[in-house]
Amino acid sequence: MEVATTANFYCSRRQASPSRSAPGPHPGRSRLTYDRALRTPVPYRSHLNDPALRALPTHRIPRQQRHRPRRHAVPRLPHFRIFAAPSPDVADAMIRSLESAYACFVEDLGWRSTGLSFRDAADAGPWTKVNVYNVGTGLGAAANTGTDEGFGMSFINVEAAYLTTPSVTVHEYGHCLTYAAGAWIEQWNTGAWWESVANFVADLWLTSDLHWRLVPGHRRRYPNTGNYYQAWPFLYYIYANPDEFPGLGRATFPGVWTQYEPNSQVTPLHVIQKLAGTTRVQDVVAKYWARMAFLDIAHPKAQALFERDRARLNYQNLDPAGAAGTYRPKAARRPQYMGANIIPLKGTGGGPVSAKITASAPFSATLAIRAADKKTVQYVELVDGAAEATVDAGSEAMLVVVNTPAEILNFDPFKLTDVERQALDYTLTLTGATA
Repeated sequence: MEVATTANFYCSRRQASPSRSAPGPHPGRSRLTYDRALRTPVPYRSHLNDPALRALPTHRIPRQQRHRPRRHAVPRLPHFRIFAAPSPDVADAMIRSLESAYACFVEDLGWRSTGLSFRDAADAGPWTKVNVYNVGTGLGAAANTGTDEGFGMSFINVEAAYLTTPSVTVHEYGHCLTYAAGAWIEQWNTGAWWESVANFVADLWLTSDLHWRLVPGHRRRYPNTGNYYQAWPFLYYIYANPDEFPGLGRATFPGVWTQYEPNSQVTPLHVIQKLAGTTRVQDVVAKYWARMAFLDIAHPKAQALFERDRARLNYQNLDPAGAAGTYRPKAARRPQYMGANIIPLKGTGGGPVSAKITASAPFSATLAIRAADKKTVQYVELVDGAAEATVDAGSEAMLVVVNTPAEILNFDPFKLTDVERQALDYTLTLTGATA
């Protein structure tokens, strides 16, 4: 896992490495229709845990003859149909992962079923299976997700080399879940968040205990699920909710969709603000970044990876600014909208440390002090730009500075203006430590 020591809350459009899935045309930007038409969805007879069982259809929709499945198609699966699997073993491995993901997110966590059309406002059905296709090679990515506009259903394309790679297939299923929710379709200001949600889905499925009990005999593995869109740890943070913000936690999903006002074109941060009630979303973001100093977001596996790899992280955020103990952020490292600088403090361990920050724009800042046993972290917020704390011998301190504007901005993350790009410049004065 990569941890950004300087990061912006919006996400740039970047390609994944060959070992990870990468999106096709972005689902938050426009409706997708691929030249490979979706095979007509197959209704499923749901198992008893599915809601609205009485609404299930009794008829079957015939598949288009020109799209008959090649090689092995897996029959009688509750929620998915695999096309062109090279062998029954591959099909079985795929279905174990995907059915487990369905059980985790739809049944356990209450997200809207991917068996429902995103055009079905009444949730009345018919209920259909998600089609998953082996496309061989030439996709230009490990996998992607497409939609059939007529049925209002999403489907998954996977290159042959990644058919049994859950970090790829479950990531794409995260897009299917977002499509099924419906609220973000054609909402351009949600565009960059689709990948964040898909990464969050894959990470939560791969690392939580929710799904392992649902996959009998599955060997536990923890592959690197990647972090090439910087916002997904934030989604994990508000889902885990270690700071116990009212309205967040598991209610965040599907709340970010169910509480999204139709066709409002607002960003997901606006919806998170709605969920959080009287708590400012800027304060939520500031708490998140403070905890990211030591990956203290209730994600033990991510924290272990941070400890393993932190020596490779670039913390060179500041330059000296005249008087001893005074610093300013490098121009290229100044945090933009909802972004942060994470600054290790040197020379601490056995005395008081004070920090004072002045800036011409709103910001939030926190001293994060981890005990010598690495088991607890103390957070001291800067009030009116200043704070002092004692750092015991063997402890480690970081200063986190976050660009938290007074108002939440509404913008298309793929069409940034100077307003969203406005970086936070500040002057930091330290006593009892250096940066």
